Order: sequence, then structure tokens, then C-alpha cells
Amino acid sequence: MIGCGKSTVGQLLARKLGYSFLDTNQIIERASKKKISEIIQENGEEKLREIESSVLNEVQSYVCCVVATGGGVVLRNSNWAVLHNGIVVFLDVAVSILFRRLQRDDNNELLRFPSVEQIEDIRRARLPFYLQADIHISFEENMNQDSNPDAIVSEVTTQLIQFLRENKKSEDDMRFV
Repeated sequence: MIGCGKSTVGQLLARKLGYSFLDTNQIIERASKKKISEIIQENGEEKLREIESSVLNEVQSYVCCVVATGGGVVLRNSNWAVLHNGIVVFLDVAVSILFRRLQRDDNNELLRFPSVEQIEDIRRARLPFYLQADIHISFEENMNQDSNPDAIVSEVTTQLIQFLRENKKSEDDMRFV
């Protein structure tokens, strides 16, 4: 979901694991020399989703890598086959927290001045897809995720180890999206 901390947590997790970090939005912006919001304004969200799928297909071959994707990557069924080549983590952040973050972020990718209702609508539409993630980390309104991203990384790591044990995967099998 937009504003949930995928890039921040992903970078910290990659560092903790000694992995590389890739952010599909950054890759798209570098390759196109345009911000995500410009791509959407000029070509529409569907074109962004096509580009996003192409980038996801390119990065799927990387191993020992944490990948942060745009929140809408889950909307295409074809992307799920790619996503499940790795381990998918859903950072489930309360809408009120997302709203506050997006109000502070001049560069947010989809919504220039989002309302709580817009964020709720996006979350509601995407939630069934997000819930297909292998690991679900939930943050309620009373939790201050902004103050300690390292604690979030610790929780992701704890759940990751549990997931690997339960699914008998080795570290060599790990790719994160």
C-alpha cells in the first residue's frame, strides 16, 4: 500500500540480511526519467502497471535480494506468479497513519492530496490481494511505526524465520517482494 514503508523497511531488511535492495518504483523512474506520478498523468495507471510488470519480471531472477514494489503490483494475476517466486511481506498500516504520511510526502506516487476516503477505497480494493502475502505485519493506529523502523525489521525477520521453518525453505530460496 502506498506510504506503508516498503522502501524504508526493505532497505533496512536488506542491510540486516546482507542482501541487495531493489525498489521497482526507483527503477521505473530512472529508466523513464519521469516520476511515477508523471507516468500516470501522461499515460494512465494501466501503462504504469504494464511497466511495473515488466520490471518485476526482470528482477525476479535476482537472489539474495529484497525488492520493494509499488502497492498496485498485486492487481495483476500474472504478477503473483512472479511474486511467489520469493517471499511476499505485507506491511498492513492503518489508514490514518497512511493519510498522515501522504500529507507529508510531496512525491507520493498516485495521490497528490489524498483524502482518508481515497486511501480507504484503494486499501479496500487491494486488501484481498495483499492478504495473499506469505507474511503479514499489522500496525494499528496506536502503534508508532515511524519512530522505530528497526523494530519493524525485527518483526519481519522473526516472522520470516518462522515462515522458512514452516515451509522448509533455505536461505538460498529467499527473494523478497
